[in-house]
Amino acid sequence: MLSSGLNLRAFQRLGMIDADDLRIRHTDFSSGGRLYDFGIEVAGGLRAGLTLAEICLSGLGEVSLLPGRIGGIDWPQVFVSTDQPVSACLLSQYAGWQINVGGFFAMGSGPMRAAAAHEDLFERLDYREDRPAHIVGVLETATLPDNDVFSLIAEKTGVPVENITLLVAPTSSPAGNLQVVARSVETVLHKLFELHFDVTRIVSACGTVPLSPVAADDLTGIGRTNDAILYGGCVTLWVHGDDRSIAEIGPRVPAAASECYGKPFLDIFEEAGRDFYAIDPLLFSPAQVVFQNLETGRVHQFGKTAPDVLKRSFGLSP
Repeated sequence: MLSSGLNLRAFQRLGMIDADDLRIRHTDFSSGGRLYDFGIEVAGGLRAGLTLAEICLSGLGEVSLLPGRIGGIDWPQVFVSTDQPVSACLLSQYAGWQINVGGFFAMGSGPMRAAAAHEDLFERLDYREDRPAHIVGVLETATLPDNDVFSLIAEKTGVPVENITLLVAPTSSPAGNLQVVARSVETVLHKLFELHFDVTRIVSACGTVPLSPVAADDLTGIGRTNDAILYGGCVTLWVHGDDRSIAEIGPRVPAAASECYGKPFLDIFEEAGRDFYAIDPLLFSPAQVVFQNLETGRVHQFGKTAPDVLKRSFGLSP
């Protein structure tokens, strides 16, 4: 696990982009903060989504599109790989910060979380970036943030507004849709973390997820992106340590460990009264997880994909 520099790495990756080329737009606020719109008032696109996902990983992972299939139908897959899974996914990509100020709400991810470090996750992993020179955050929202949002983040991180860069995209946009689907490895690591597995044993990881169709609204988008991971995601983890602990925890890792498994996410969401926190937390994980033990050579496979549920969610013919 890296000891420092997540925000610096993300800021450096951000400096490599061409806004016009990606069909995105940046705005400098009067307060000094900088905003990149990846899909609210601009078109964005696939390359914008790939870039957004890699910045959310603090540049510690690669994201690409590969050919694949859903139950006999050719379908693009989002492929993510990293040799720094804890730093890239848990300390950066995980959407663990709810940004709520005035009438604005967004799920916040990216390395700015490491500068605030108010989540229990950072204490347990013993990591914090103390007042980095610049911070970078990714907001999943359909509303452009205002100066109050920058001020809140500055207050929580101790970083001046003029050194804050925010990247925004709604789920119902090409870039926003792709960056959510690119969280296959992150969901596994967070699931294992919550199950008190020693995630520092995981030294490399990769995952594929079918790229969900871009929805006409954010609620449908949330359903499709979750279904893509829950019923189509396949993740491989390279780990150290004993096989017994893997065999014991393995059946609890895939999404099928939840009693909710088997229905499109929007159906589950409605049954829970549209309350994410009322949904069984064991649900949130990819369909299939493979552990490869680098010390013993053993391979442990758990779960399987459910293409029929994906076809229903994506609106594909049976």
